[in-house]
Amino acid sequence: MMKFLFYMIFMIPLCFMVDMFWMVQFLLMLLMFLFMNCSLMYLNNNLSYMMSFDFISFGLILLSIWICMLMLMSSENLFKINYYINFFLINIMMLLILLFLTFSVMNLFLFYLFFEGSLIPTLLLIIGWGYQPERIQAGMYLMFYTLFASLPLLMGLFYMYNELNSMMIYFLKFFNMNFIILYICMILAFLVKMPMYFVHLWLPKAHVEAPVSGSMILAGIMLKLGGYGLLRVLIFLQEINLKLNYIWLIISLMGGFYISLKCFCQVDIKSLIAYSSVCHMSIVISGILVMNYWGYFGSYIMMIGHGLCSSGMFCLANINYERLHSRSLFINKGMMNFMPSLSMWWFLLMSSNMSAPPSLNLLGEISLINSLVSWSWLSMIMLMLISFFSAGYSLYLYSYTQHGKFYQGMYSFYGGVSREYLLLFLHWLPLNMMILKVEYFMIN
Repeated sequence: MMKFLFYMIFMIPLCFMVDMFWMVQFLLMLLMFLFMNCSLMYLNNNLSYMMSFDFISFGLILLSIWICMLMLMSSENLFKINYYINFFLINIMMLLILLFLTFSVMNLFLFYLFFEGSLIPTLLLIIGWGYQPERIQAGMYLMFYTLFASLPLLMGLFYMYNELNSMMIYFLKFFNMNFIILYICMILAFLVKMPMYFVHLWLPKAHVEAPVSGSMILAGIMLKLGGYGLLRVLIFLQEINLKLNYIWLIISLMGGFYISLKCFCQVDIKSLIAYSSVCHMSIVISGILVMNYWGYFGSYIMMIGHGLCSSGMFCLANINYERLHSRSLFINKGMMNFMPSLSMWWFLLMSSNMSAPPSLNLLGEISLINSLVSWSWLSMIMLMLISFFSAGYSLYLYSYTQHGKFYQGMYSFYGGVSREYLLLFLHWLPLNMMILKVEYFMIN
């Protein structure tokens, strides 16, 4: 396990060198294949030889390495104009190391430390490489929402250590902490990070102001930290969660429906994609809190699927932005005339976003619908509406950007380059091919 950590630490000096941008990206790709190869033999249901690895950590670390590698591929513009490129590389490497440690430590306090630490490189990405002056405000929103909710989590951790004299995640399953205030303290930080409806306002703001790499890491990994944390802490909060989960479930399902309606009101492409993330995550929160087998693995599959799909959609939005220098739907029109082959990628990623087969999102959504309907048949009403409207806003975004009369004010344009098509292909391939190995996800 340490070999992967040292691999990443020893990549940091490379970031200081001149013209090492693509080398760092190549080494990240190599790391992903090494990691994939070495880890499968150690995985079992509980502890493994690799720190505190189990299946959920493995998938999310793999996703982190993959998304970080694709972040570099999508940020070629920074490399071309040489915009603080060394600092950008160091930032991404530090973020990857922090995420790697977050998903692989066993001690809850260390998990908290790295969970909060990963906020700093993300904030630097938004403030340093964002596009508009409002990025400072967006960074503040991100910082204060997360920190405000995380302080009770820290208090809860101290209380637990005082009571149990241990913070090891795998020991905690022998305890049952049936306290309402502790329960709220422990899960609030993760619900804000997901984000749950009512505490979601930081997300669209952060996405709209972030550069493409910031949006990719936010949608791809940062939202998954909340889900991962919930899966870990609910081990010892089972009894109280089964009494109180209906509150969060009602807020999430009603909020998911309302947000999917809100998507139709958006005129900013990135804002629309960000709101669609909130909508998907609301079903994931519900699946985790129901606490049954379908919900557990369904939410995990949905997190992986959404990480790849949402990240790919932000790449598409950025490809248009680099041409037109606008994210407005009124200007991004008739793209099929200019880039017909990119139109196919829009279609493929939009269809994955609305959970069409053979994407992982479909598998996750079926599992989550199963888990929620088994909890209460009334949830079917909201789930039907959410599923219907998620197809609706995906089609709305696709048809609005690809069809229609294109904007007359465009004075220069260039077609897609192979790097962009490869970038989109590397999002789409794992998203649609991993369904062939569904037994890895569901039968663990």
